[in-house]
Amino acid sequence: MLACGISAYAQQTPPVNNARRPTRMQVGDVTTDPVVRDPCLVKEGDTYYAYHTGGGIQVWSSKDMKSWTKQPSVFSGAPEWVAQKLPAFKGLGFWAPDLSFHKGTWYLYYATSLFGTNTSVIGVATNKTLDPKSKDYKWVDGGMVVQSVLGRDAWNAIDPNLAVDENGTGWLSFGSHWNGLKLVKLNPDLKTVAEPQEWYTIASRPRDYKYNDKDPGDGALEAPFIYKKDNYYYLFLSWDSCCSGVRSTYNIRVGRAEKITGPYLDRDGKDLAKGGGTLLLGGDTTEPKTVYALGHNSVAGFDGADWMAYHTYTTDRDQHLGIRKLSWENGWPVVKK
Repeated sequence: MLACGISAYAQQTPPVNNARRPTRMQVGDVTTDPVVRDPCLVKEGDTYYAYHTGGGIQVWSSKDMKSWTKQPSVFSGAPEWVAQKLPAFKGLGFWAPDLSFHKGTWYLYYATSLFGTNTSVIGVATNKTLDPKSKDYKWVDGGMVVQSVLGRDAWNAIDPNLAVDENGTGWLSFGSHWNGLKLVKLNPDLKTVAEPQEWYTIASRPRDYKYNDKDPGDGALEAPFIYKKDNYYYLFLSWDSCCSGVRSTYNIRVGRAEKITGPYLDRDGKDLAKGGGTLLLGGDTTEPKTVYALGHNSVAGFDGADWMAYHTYTTDRDQHLGIRKLSWENGWPVVKK
């Protein structure tokens, strides 16, 4: 399986136009166009694609990861099952897309929620290609994969990420706030949860007060992304506050495990399920500040290297696309400037 960024096979290349060059920021290259949130960077053939939150899952394409062209959104209308599960849901506010390529098919996982509650669903859609000019291009709804229910579950079904273990079994990680990030095994169809169901907590942070199913409270963490490298599974995740412009405090943490189910430990040996997490990348810490916060990353391997995509807040309220190359030192990821 190829997950969130490995080249699948050659496709025609969309034209690149109306593009700006990236602005060099103190913590890395951040594009001024496009504006994105929760990006998943992938590559098919000679074209890079950035899928991100909003507008039915928005999509940009690029030849060089610097100049980007807008492509059609995944959804022009919400699948019928979404309104059945979330009667108050309206519009096309789908979040946090995650892409994986398996046996000739792209699997797109996405979430939507009643904002500020843990009434949420994760769905999946499939396509044979990401090239909107191809005759085979068509997103097909695969239905709901996971749901969290207000008053029943102390976890939140958002921010999905598919990872595959050494046996070829698919696992879905997801979640934010409340009582932590979860992991569950999928059936071979990659669309349904395997029975008997077993839910693992792979990351969590202490909270100052008792769980409240209408308020995520403190202990903020979200956006798990599991990436297999050599002998370890690496869990990337985001801490602290998102979505508040320059007041955001988002940052990216990491831990690793020998088994996909954990335990994930940080560099100091602290379990991520007990508040651990080594800081990998954050906003500027000294004045003048240019990048105030960054988070919700994906990791992809292509072009002979590993890459991290994320969104970041700069001096305005927009979230911009950031892309950085990863290196590995003593078994741990390092972000190169």
